[in-house]
Amino acid sequence: MANLSQTMTVPGQQDTPPEKAAIEVANLSHIYAGAQGAVPALEDISMSVGSGRFVVIVGPSGCGKTSLLMMLAGLRAQSQGTILCHGRPISNPDPQRVGVIFQEASLYPWLTALDNIEFPLSLRGAPRDERRRRAQAMLILVGLEGFGERYPHELSGGMKQRVSIARGLVQDPPVLLMDEPFAALDEQTRMTMGHELLRIWSKTSKTVVFITHSLTEAVFLADEVLVMSARPGRIIDRIAVTLTRPRTYEMMATDAFGQLRERIWHQIRKAD
Repeated sequence: MANLSQTMTVPGQQDTPPEKAAIEVANLSHIYAGAQGAVPALEDISMSVGSGRFVVIVGPSGCGKTSLLMMLAGLRAQSQGTILCHGRPISNPDPQRVGVIFQEASLYPWLTALDNIEFPLSLRGAPRDERRRRAQAMLILVGLEGFGERYPHELSGGMKQRVSIARGLVQDPPVLLMDEPFAALDEQTRMTMGHELLRIWSKTSKTVVFITHSLTEAVFLADEVLVMSARPGRIIDRIAVTLTRPRTYEMMATDAFGQLRERIWHQIRKAD
């Protein structure tokens, strides 16, 4: 097992002071009760995500990444351990603290893009004028100004995901959890969406926890990459990515970028 306090030094890295934690997980484990008996899914996970940080989680398929994210969102209960979001437990969904964006955009086909973005606010009974103002602002933020009256079938895959991101942001939660949101997109669109996500993140200062299977995407987006083992999932490495921001596509060709990607790949191969 890798030293959990170890980070990789690459050219251009600098030490940064610790941030106030937005998410704190301590000794979290989970066991699923199945037809064939108990199945351990997660084991003794402890992690801290600083406020405003972009943390990416990678690991072999079936290692429990999505289960962990669902617990961070309050959508699934852990068997043991604690989860704090901004200092308070999160045992149930709390969209005012945590927004969640899934792999599928899951937009309502009978609603326009703008109405889909407004929907969480309408559930809370927010006044219509306020809903429309906030939804319009989010539409502009994600680069879809002028597309508010389009229905989902009139939007590309990337545009649907932008609407999904806008819907996740409209309630202004300080934490945004993202479960492989670009996995279904073609490579070119995926790269564009990653760049757009970083632009949005830089403007909103959200704390982001992002799951991906793409090692290139992980390095391109992250301040820190957490590598998980095969089931039962454990955090086996924490890799600091302090490449200069804003990130550029040209960085992908640098030795520093390649070193980080290779380290992640090496750890996943050991973990699988």
